[in-house]
Amino acid sequence: MIPTWLTDSVTCDLDRALHYTMLWGLEAVELRAVGKHCERVPFVNEARLRRRLDENELPVAAIDPGLFLGPAEDRAGWMNEIASLDDTLAFCTRIGCTRLIVSSFASSPEHAATAAEALRRAADRSARAGVDLIVFHEADTCAPDAQALAELLDRVDHPAVRAGWDPASAVMQGDDPADGLPRLANRLGFVRCADALPAKQSWRPASFGEGAVDWGARLRELRDIGYAGPLSLCVQVEPKPKEGLRAATRLHELIRQSAARPSDHLAT
Repeated sequence: MIPTWLTDSVTCDLDRALHYTMLWGLEAVELRAVGKHCERVPFVNEARLRRRLDENELPVAAIDPGLFLGPAEDRAGWMNEIASLDDTLAFCTRIGCTRLIVSSFASSPEHAATAAEALRRAADRSARAGVDLIVFHEADTCAPDAQALAELLDRVDHPAVRAGWDPASAVMQGDDPADGLPRLANRLGFVRCADALPAKQSWRPASFGEGAVDWGARLRELRDIGYAGPLSLCVQVEPKPKEGLRAATRLHELIRQSAARPSDHLAT
């Protein structure tokens, strides 16, 4: 498993983000917004980005350019996004990134067939570039939970489309995070690491590893299915630089614990 983080969850400043990555002992970065004005990838200062990544020998685990945020019914909208996808895929190739995070459309699950068509068309292009599409389950989309995402990916039925799993999102929607992984395990390509705690009638972000997700159990489940991909921290608690260090330290600890033999757990 690859300890990673979403850099703009703390800072859009590239130098600061890379400094934190090295300081916290993380092995890769997930890029969404970079630069003085938080420009969205791929519309960033690419030459500087590539130079600084090379200097620090840091891989890019994924990029999130904000594709498929609109409704699936807006066929013209997503057709335009697919038509311009080659530029984004070329950017991925130049920075050595093999995962492209996309949204699951601002529609209800009844539009899943249309969403699947769009994802399949996009995947035909991404596969030629050696890039997997990562689709997350998100509230108010065609895939609001892990079950709906599994059904959507069954419709897509494309080897270049993988699942993104976000247990904290599941918790905040009232789902049991333990239920999601079995539904997505055979297509899992990315894991979002955040946490949440109850707050009156709702939920609030929590320090990673201290909320209702039970990340120790989740990482053992990931180990059991042989998952070796990114575990990407999304820092949601202030002060974020301090919380980022604490979260990264906790992630490393939980990864080590998940790799230990059962007797090792009992011994500690």
